[in-house]
Amino acid sequence: MSSRLALHFGFRRLKPRYDWPRLQQKSMCADAHGTYIQGQSPEPRVREYFYYVDHQGQLFLDDTKLKNFVTCFKDQKFLVFFFSRLRLNRLGRYDQHFPYVSPCGRERNFLRCDDQPVVFTHLLPPPSPPGETPMPVPAPAPAPLLSFCGGGEQLAVRFRPEALYMQPASGRLYHPAPERTGGVGLVRSALAFELSANFSYHGDTPTSFVWEGHTHTLTNELAGHFRTDEAAEGEETGT
Repeated sequence: MSSRLALHFGFRRLKPRYDWPRLQQKSMCADAHGTYIQGQSPEPRVREYFYYVDHQGQLFLDDTKLKNFVTCFKDQKFLVFFFSRLRLNRLGRYDQHFPYVSPCGRERNFLRCDDQPVVFTHLLPPPSPPGETPMPVPAPAPAPLLSFCGGGEQLAVRFRPEALYMQPASGRLYHPAPERTGGVGLVRSALAFELSANFSYHGDTPTSFVWEGHTHTLTNELAGHFRTDEAAEGEETGT
């Protein structure tokens, strides 16, 4: 894995002893997600790589056959480097199969995902400002952080309990994410299970979320991101 990380870290240089055409041939992928070769060069001095993120927030090379904890990328520096640059793919290349891209200079790192490109994995305590001194009057507690895709505090957004959204069709839980990736992030199932006891329901629909002694009415502001998909599913099933 260390050699593969070095190859895909954005600072790679190919050594003369490597047989690059042979490596390309071994990495060629042709399936429902399009045809590509890992490390292909569609134009001079440009390289393209292809990745996949699963519903647990684990990042893989897209053509990895067995995707599990052993084969996913774990180096936090690389994950921060990759996801901090991630955005919607508007390059006109592979956008149907890889809707996101993490550019790095002349390198294009395309990404597809099982659900959303941002997957929240951990709820972290709020960071303490450096040199913080006790206040004579208690100040409002800062919000905790939702960390995503293995980046710790370096890949995190402020936790907004009122903005949690449980999608009716799948039962999956979502939270606002950076706008550059579409504005929606999936909450990993293990974390969603931890949060599930805090919901209050009207029938089968969650209406509020209790957090730190306060009841937050759910805004359902993310519902609009799913209406098109839900309408399409309804047409397919005839509902």
